[in-house]
Amino acid sequence: QVQLEESGGGLMQAGGSLRLSCAASQRTFSTYAMAWFRQAPGKEREFVAGINSRGGSPYYGDSVKGRFSITKDNGKNMVYLQMNSLKSEDTAVYYCAARRSGSQEYNAWGQGTQVTVSS
Repeated sequence: QVQLEESGGGLMQAGGSLRLSCAASQRTFSTYAMAWFRQAPGKEREFVAGINSRGGSPYYGDSVKGRFSITKDNGKNMVYLQMNSLKSEDTAVYYCAARRSGSQEYNAWGQGTQVTVSS
């Protein structure tokens, strides 16, 4: 089981950019597909971005397409979420998640990092 820890959240003005990082504990990180989810107060968890175990084929939720970019660095056991053109609607706790190859369920989650976008 991989352990994940997010960092990079904070306060940012609308229109600005922020990069979130997720550090993984396992040397087998290269076998995990990764994703970012977010959850705002009173709302359900929302899929933001995902990437396969090789760091290819990124895919995104409709609300962030064209603005966010996910990357995976297997050499550093890191996954990133580059967030551009931030909107107030992006305010949420962002979670890093991992799933093993051959599984459709994300079985490891970080504690989350708060992103607050102000006007």
